[in-house]
Amino acid sequence: MSQEYILEMTDIVKDFPGVRALKGVQLKVRPGTVHTLMGENGAGKSTLMKCLIGIHPPTSGKIVFDGKEIRFKTTLEALNSGISMIHQELSPVPERSVSENLWLGRAPRKGLIIDHKKMRQDSIDLFQRLHLDVDPDEKMGNLTVAKMQMVEIAKAVSYDSKIVIMDEPTKGVDVGAKAEIYAIMGELAKKGYAIVLISSEMPEILGMADRIIVMCNGRKTGELSRDEATQ
Repeated sequence: MSQEYILEMTDIVKDFPGVRALKGVQLKVRPGTVHTLMGENGAGKSTLMKCLIGIHPPTSGKIVFDGKEIRFKTTLEALNSGISMIHQELSPVPERSVSENLWLGRAPRKGLIIDHKKMRQDSIDLFQRLHLDVDPDEKMGNLTVAKMQMVEIAKAVSYDSKIVIMDEPTKGVDVGAKAEIYAIMGELAKKGYAIVLISSEMPEILGMADRIIVMCNGRKTGELSRDEATQ
């Protein structure tokens, strides 16, 4: 495990009208690790990550990613720089194929025409690299929630991301599918990706996290390793 931090968020404050949602939060993330953010609803977990990727720019504080101080204005800037976030509320295009959803807005082309053959093969190659059993020709609307999550993870990886943020990725999926998603997370960490997992499921946290960050009322209230944590 690398000792260098791929991400350092220091003294992050986020104010919304009438409320301070984040109150000087610190977060350091190493590549090749799974960091879990846990805490009750409203603790600030998702808000912190949205500050990182440009949805809610922080009111104050410092963010250093891959050795450079950054302040993304849009999620596209974050994506193109190597940070992907899979949101809890998935928003696929149900009538389009898996491949079309995977490469939406950036499909390979031959001149002005989409190269469907290459797009399909790129999808197959990506799924094989991640050991995912997903049919690239299936309509997204026919997939289970778990399969949709797998497509979203593959999409995040396809941007050559260095950090993949997952917001409650196993919510609403069965036990078997959860195990598959856990396996994908583990494989990504082994390959050097930094995973930030927002979760409220204790078995998931204790089983997956290298570091556990506890948040409450907009503050970071604790941090411990998996070996130090008990249910």
